[in-house]
Amino acid sequence: MAKKVTPLMKQYNTIKAKYPDALLLFRVGDFYETFGEDAVRAAKILNITLTARNNGGDHIELAGFPHHSLHTYLPKLVMAGCRVAICDQLEDPKQTKTIVKRGVTELVTPGVSLNDDILSSKSNNFLAAIHFGSKKIGVSFLDISTGEFLASEGSAEYIDKLLQNFNPSEVLFSKQKRKLFSETFGDQFHVFHLEDWVFQKDYSEENLLKHFEVTTLKGFGVGHFEEGIIAAGAALHYLGETQHNKLNHITKISRIAEDAYVWMDRFTIRNLELYYSNQQNAVTLLDIIDKTISPMGGRMLKRWMALPLKNVEEITRRHHVVQYFLEHALVLEKIKTSTKRIGDLERLISKVATGKINPREVIQLKNSLEAILPIKGEISKATNESLQVLGEKLNECETLRNKIKQTLQEEAPVNILKGNTIAAGFNEELDELRAISKGGKEYLDKMLERETERTGISSLKIASNNVFGYYIEVRNTHKDKVPQEWIRKQTLVSAERYITEELKEYEAKILGAEEKITTLEQEIFAALVEWMLQFIGIVQQNASGIAEIDCLASFATHATEANYTRPIFDETTDLHIQEGRHPVIEKQLPPDAPFIANDVFLDRENQQIIMITGPNMSGKSAILRQTALIVLLAQMGSFVPAKEVRMGVVDKIFTRVGASDNISMGESTFMVEMNETASILNNISERSLVLLDEIGRGTSTYDGISIAWAISEFLHEHPSRAKVLFATHYHEINEMTETFNRIKNYNVSVKELKDDVLFLRKLVPGGSHHSFGIHVAKMAGMPQAVLHRANKILKRLEKSHSSEELSDKMKDIAKDEMQLSFFKLDDPLLEELRDEIIDIDIDTLTPVEALMKLNEIKRMLQRNASVKFKK
Repeated sequence: MAKKVTPLMKQYNTIKAKYPDALLLFRVGDFYETFGEDAVRAAKILNITLTARNNGGDHIELAGFPHHSLHTYLPKLVMAGCRVAICDQLEDPKQTKTIVKRGVTELVTPGVSLNDDILSSKSNNFLAAIHFGSKKIGVSFLDISTGEFLASEGSAEYIDKLLQNFNPSEVLFSKQKRKLFSETFGDQFHVFHLEDWVFQKDYSEENLLKHFEVTTLKGFGVGHFEEGIIAAGAALHYLGETQHNKLNHITKISRIAEDAYVWMDRFTIRNLELYYSNQQNAVTLLDIIDKTISPMGGRMLKRWMALPLKNVEEITRRHHVVQYFLEHALVLEKIKTSTKRIGDLERLISKVATGKINPREVIQLKNSLEAILPIKGEISKATNESLQVLGEKLNECETLRNKIKQTLQEEAPVNILKGNTIAAGFNEELDELRAISKGGKEYLDKMLERETERTGISSLKIASNNVFGYYIEVRNTHKDKVPQEWIRKQTLVSAERYITEELKEYEAKILGAEEKITTLEQEIFAALVEWMLQFIGIVQQNASGIAEIDCLASFATHATEANYTRPIFDETTDLHIQEGRHPVIEKQLPPDAPFIANDVFLDRENQQIIMITGPNMSGKSAILRQTALIVLLAQMGSFVPAKEVRMGVVDKIFTRVGASDNISMGESTFMVEMNETASILNNISERSLVLLDEIGRGTSTYDGISIAWAISEFLHEHPSRAKVLFATHYHEINEMTETFNRIKNYNVSVKELKDDVLFLRKLVPGGSHHSFGIHVAKMAGMPQAVLHRANKILKRLEKSHSSEELSDKMKDIAKDEMQLSFFKLDDPLLEELRDEIIDIDIDTLTPVEALMKLNEIKRMLQRNASVKFKK
């Protein structure tokens, strides 16, 4: 016998079948309910009660929450990675005798949300789409909350870098590419798979042309991005699939031009900790320099950091504005004061486009536009041409502001149903209805006065409640004076309540007026929002202009607070930093601990590679990082933490700093290190800046020295002659300066005291020959017995493994070559060993080469355990 399913569950199952991948919030009366697996998942994420009921004999889980708490619970579900389908009642339950009609009104996903509780004000919420083409990979980034739409294409490495930069909340790709996506980009993203047919060129292009109402995409600068266009079309398709069809605020699609920005691979972005870190409670560069006031400025600053400029003219334009602000502190303060009054213009106008804006937000939009006026006024008076160009972009939006002011009350409510939204005098009919509604008390007072006089009942009272409406209340002591035409409605212990024809007519009039007021206010507000659509582009332009001014004001503010200076760019490839400081570390130091500044000079002719040796914890890594961050800040348009910086534009920044296992991908520390280093060596250019820290430490000493030496030699001999800082604990590498004329040795100095070491953190010429590792262990709290034993072993090792002794041992082996005659000469291994030793030129052999050669011979012998040396 078939199990009976209730009409409600039948309706639920039909709707759920259309959204199998989403958690369905099903509106039932005053609650949003979830059923089955959705209920189990929702209860766990939201920490709400999981119950169950029998439905036609079936046991089904159930979890729900009040509908007015949606704004509390929805963000938690989305942030947990859920796709949430919101299913609402599409008709008034009182108006139907059958089951209420329901349907999904919105599908909210991690990458598609307009909910303020989900969005972060200073971060974009990007939806990314990836298309794997035959030669290139296409990518698009779309933020429905701001209207930003970007596209690009390139190698897997380039797309990987963009994914790291833009950090999308959700990534779309074809179902058939699941394994390929995971292998290429990892598993750290929230992903959703679309059908393969969505990623067809004709379909995507048609989608985009239809949306933008154009005949070609060439005007947006993306016409040549075949794979990028497919990805962009897929993203637009997804918005339609998630019930987001009001997209007037997505007015253009922009090109991410690979050649316009400094190249930083994913390793560099991670190593420099620009805007996020794997370390808990770590302070990032963005945390330190972000002095922006507006949400738009905060988002733009993050973008500038992800994509530093290579165009000197554009960089200089930004520096000019920062310089002007520093020289005109009063102008800067006035601009900052006005910026504080500006809300999130981008997201407010996006809410206009999607029809999700409320009356109070429209007033906020108007007030924000008014706050732009003094900024435009200050900028128009500026003598700085670059700043004037920014000011010209700002539109006063007088028509829009006046219309909002005329239409809405200044203290408009969030919910239009609460009334008192439309301004007095805007609509004659509305004013008349309000007069009827508000004039009620006066009318009732006159009626009470008249009836009291007519009946002689001095204690008469006129009131109302939700059950009986308006009534006249008479105490029992005066019941005999009640006129015959009054109709009794309710009997109380000490009184009776009556209704009259006049009171019934008045009640109908009042209730009708209030209902008409609500309807009319909704109509007027909807018409206003519809009319505002024509100003989307202008408001977005204002948002962009204010964001840029805010970023440059932020640079000026931070430059003043942190004592930054303006970098000077020239046509050379040199990098000259005088008294440079680490922007993050210097802010973390106690007030009485000044940061030790350092000079760095690199060029392609004389000092191309600087080898930095020095003790552990002496500050080698900090010098590397601060060099990269100074360059990055300079090319963002910011001033820099240094006394002076002169530089040619850097086109690529590569770092290999720190070590981290990637166990989940089956890669050891050394494998990760080699992957990152290989990426550097395969992509360097003459304007590259390469920062290498402790290369080779993930393997044995001999292997490590060999690799570090070979990498340094490769970089020196490479035609690009990229600028390199190489920090290493292999002191043997210092000997490279004898052979390679553009390699220079520096060390981070220390002062040796009687039983201690003082880290001076100063970079000075010359190599270091001591790592002070045992001293670092002492600082870490290592037990005294361990430290004492380590010192003993160190002295023994230093005595028996000095470079000179190693060299002597190699010479002894060579001299005793004739003693090998007892070996069977037909043994291929021994012949190879003999030839290897005979070929050694002892007179030119350096100690490090002797060490490496000895290790090589040892390995050859280990391959044949049966071979024995005769002493």
